[in-house]
Amino acid sequence: MKLLKLTRLAIAAGALALMTAGATFAADPLGTDDGTQLSMWVRAGLKIRVDPLVDAYNASHKNHINLTYIPTDDYQAKVGAAAAANALPDVFSADVVLMPNWGSAGLFQDLTSRINALPNIDKVAQAAIDVSTWDGKKYGMPFIADLSIWVWNKKLFKAAGLDPEKGPTSLAEFAADARAVAKLGNGVSGTFWGGSCGGCEFFTWFPIAWASGGDIMNLEGTESHANSDIWQEIYKTFRSMAEDGTALMPDTKTELGPTWTSYFGKGNIGVMPMPASFSDITGGSLPLEDFGVTPISGLKDGQSTLVGGDAIGVSRDSKLTDAAWNFIAWIQSDAAQIDVVAKNGGVVTRSDLADNKYSAADPRLVIFNQVIGKGQTPKSLNVGPSFLDGQGPWVQLLQDMVFGDASKLEADNAAINDSLNP
Repeated sequence: MKLLKLTRLAIAAGALALMTAGATFAADPLGTDDGTQLSMWVRAGLKIRVDPLVDAYNASHKNHINLTYIPTDDYQAKVGAAAAANALPDVFSADVVLMPNWGSAGLFQDLTSRINALPNIDKVAQAAIDVSTWDGKKYGMPFIADLSIWVWNKKLFKAAGLDPEKGPTSLAEFAADARAVAKLGNGVSGTFWGGSCGGCEFFTWFPIAWASGGDIMNLEGTESHANSDIWQEIYKTFRSMAEDGTALMPDTKTELGPTWTSYFGKGNIGVMPMPASFSDITGGSLPLEDFGVTPISGLKDGQSTLVGGDAIGVSRDSKLTDAAWNFIAWIQSDAAQIDVVAKNGGVVTRSDLADNKYSAADPRLVIFNQVIGKGQTPKSLNVGPSFLDGQGPWVQLLQDMVFGDASKLEADNAAINDSLNP
């Protein structure tokens, strides 16, 4: 993130002139499809979700997307360096929580007029648009919608004497179900989470607090509430599962993030938080019929999710705005959302397409599409260094509260506040 701060200074002088390129556009609100070659960057962790979309666009359009995947851990630095060199690709995506930072830094073109003119824009997921808006200008659209949910292994639930068709409806039930499965032994664990991955708990623990009536920050994104009574109960629950052997250890403590979604698909975890994607949940090996999905609940009740994933925009360095917009607009089409996203078990980004021929055949997909309306997307200029950085203060707080010295809570929360207000 230090590189991004330097980048903001380096590009500030030219950003205004470059962003005004987005103010005029072709008469067609869907942009132009005239055989233009477009460069595009995406973080590598989204490959399984992005490939089908880009392949479908390239097969059905004259324009062509030349896609480059950047290692996820290197993505922010790569974008920052390219911005400083005025060498950003035509199109690139960003984790939605980074959009306030990159939008305010001038890395994207202003797409406000294009977005407002897009057919069915009132049906497109507003959370991704809102978090991509800065000073009244809309810089991004939803690209890959990602939601956090709870999943459970039906076979292991049945073996443990639990109802295989009923998932937990509170954090207390989550812990009780996990403990029941853990008693099976023989390499089976009750639960797992990425204990050294700030982004993992950002994605899957924030909704527990929201569903409990709490929050992680104030509305301005400048003050941490990670020391609240609600949060202390959340830490206590997960700490107890780490200490009594319910969680897979030591993997739960040491997981840094890159492989955290791979555990459930192996079939030996009872219940755990996951992204709302069949490809993530199964890991390519767990049969589809062997797992159930349910919204994340609060300490006692309620439901919520973190509306995450990536937004996408046209870089301020692109001279091919009309063609680039054609791809971004197409992503919200019926062809993309139904025949690509829904067909592959993903979350659609248009509310009017929530019930489609694929979700109708699988009630779990309906849950994916419905829970998005109960979620939130944290908005702060300094979300990245505060909560997502693997060496940041949120990870340190998690390690102390769940695995280490819980007396450090106030000091750790103060460190998050310092990070939110550098």
